[in-house]
Amino acid sequence: MTSSITIRLGRRARARIAAEGVQAADIAIVPAAAGGPKGLILHGLDCWMFGEFLRHAPRQRRLVGASIGAWRMAASAFDDPLAAHQRLVRLYAGQRYPAKVTPDYVSRTCRALLDELLDGRAAEAVNHPHHHVSVLTVRGIGALGNTNGARWRELAGFLLAAASNAVSRKRLAASMERVIFHHRDDDARWLRDQFDAFAGHFVSLSADNLRDALLASGSIPLVLQAVTDIAGAPAGDYWDGGLIDYHLHLPYQRDPGLVLYPHFSDAIVPGWLDKSMPWRRARDQSLDNLILVSPSADFVRQLPNAKLPDRKDFTVYGQDHQRRQRDWLQAIGASQRMADDFARWCDRPDLKQAASF
Repeated sequence: MTSSITIRLGRRARARIAAEGVQAADIAIVPAAAGGPKGLILHGLDCWMFGEFLRHAPRQRRLVGASIGAWRMAASAFDDPLAAHQRLVRLYAGQRYPAKVTPDYVSRTCRALLDELLDGRAAEAVNHPHHHVSVLTVRGIGALGNTNGARWRELAGFLLAAASNAVSRKRLAASMERVIFHHRDDDARWLRDQFDAFAGHFVSLSADNLRDALLASGSIPLVLQAVTDIAGAPAGDYWDGGLIDYHLHLPYQRDPGLVLYPHFSDAIVPGWLDKSMPWRRARDQSLDNLILVSPSADFVRQLPNAKLPDRKDFTVYGQDHQRRQRDWLQAIGASQRMADDFARWCDRPDLKQAASF
C-alpha cells in the first residue's frame, strides 16, 4: 500500500472497479464525518476531488456531512471550491480562545468563522447545479427538548442520553432526532425511508438557513450553545449532527452509484457516543458500494506529535496559539501526499492494495 493512505472497498465497489477502473462519473455520494480538527487532514483530498477529479465529470452528487464534515461539503459546493477550502482551513486553524471560555463565546466565534467562510455567497453553496449539499443536525426531544438554555438541564439531558445509548443505540432515539437540511433539487429520498431508530425531519437548504444549519451541525453540547430558530425548521434546540451521525453510517446501498468517502479513520463509528464501543463499528451491506480512503498509520506517525489534529489540542497547547496553528498547518500541508497517492491509485487501481469491509 502506498505509504500515506489506506483504502477499503465494499463488495460492489470492488467489483465495479475491477471491471471499469475508478470512474469519476460513478461517484454519486461523498460523505464527510464529524470529528472537529481531525477533518483538517482531508484538505488535500478535498481539493483534489472538487478541484480536479469530480469537476471533470459533472453529475448530480450528494455531498452529505455532519459538523466539520458539513462545513467541508458546503465549501465544496462553492463556484470556486479551492478558494473556499483554503478559507476553511485558514479560519479553522486560526481559532483562538482564552484560557477560560463560555459556550456563548465559542458559539459567537464559530458564527463569525462561518460568516467569513460563506463570504456573503451562501446562495452558491445551496444552489450548485450538480453538488447537492445535505447538512445533518440533531434536534433535542424528551429531556433535551426544553432546556431553555439552562446548563444543568442540558447536562442532565445528555447524561440521560449517554446512559440510554450505553444500553442500546436505539434508546438514544428517545432523546434526539435527525434533521436533514438538503438541497432544494434533492428530496433526500434515500434517507426518507426508515433505516434506523431515529425520527427524521427534512428541511430545504436556503441562503437564509445555511449558516445556522452549519453552526447547529457543529454545536457540541456543553461546549457551544444550542442553535434555535433556524429558518424553515421545526422549533427546538439543535445540536451537533455527530451525536447521531458521527461517521455517517447511512443507507448508501440504496444508490446504484459509488460512494467516495475520504475519512480520518479506516472504521465507521455510527454515533459520537459509540466511540468507546468497538462492537458497534459498521460492517453491514450499507457499505457495499463504498470506497473509503484514510490516512495510514505510517503517515500519521510522521505528523507533529505523531497524531492527527484534534479538539484536545486547544487544551494541550493552551495559550500557545502560534505553536498549535503551526503544527496544524504542517499536518494540513502534509495531506497533499494523501491526495497524490490516492490519485495515482485511481489511475491504476491495484485491488490487492485495498482491504475489504
